[in-house]
Amino acid sequence: MADSRLSTFGLFPCAPGPAILGKGEPMAIAVEEILSADSGMSDFKQGLKLLRDGRPKEALLHVQRAFRLAPQNPFYLSYAGLLVTVVERRFADGENLCLEALGIRRNHPQLYLNLAEVYRTAQRPLDAIHVLEQGLVPTGRDCRIRYALDGLGRRRPPVLSFLRRSNPLNRILGKCRHRLLGPPRAA
Repeated sequence: MADSRLSTFGLFPCAPGPAILGKGEPMAIAVEEILSADSGMSDFKQGLKLLRDGRPKEALLHVQRAFRLAPQNPFYLSYAGLLVTVVERRFADGENLCLEALGIRRNHPQLYLNLAEVYRTAQRPLDAIHVLEQGLVPTGRDCRIRYALDGLGRRRPPVLSFLRRSNPLNRILGKCRHRLLGPPRAA
């Protein structure tokens, strides 16, 4: 199943899974999976470090390696989607990988943030706002998601459009509107 997904996106060559050693050797399979998960984690951490340092091309290579070792890890999927979008400008592939990661694990804010960044990079700010709003509930109104929403500029027009936004009357009426209607929503 993972192999067909990888070849569909054309991201990485399909890596064979762990070989089944026989009926009586389940421990060997478990050890092999643990070792591959550890090596995938080191590649993933290196990829995150490179991404933080502003080197997304090199980060993509490390995240790809980690993804090959653990294709069902939602974080590897999500960051692979983000980096494919940023580096290779493959918006649809990046979106699909991030959505698949959210399908595996819905309660982690970073997965929503990565998908929102894919949408923002693809010039789709309303989709970014929408996905962040969807992420508020399962993540417990995480402060990173709220901060990202504020950064995307969700603002209603002034109540009295002929006055400046900073006018005291607009400010008071705007606060009343906010109390009645709640925060602005994506269109």
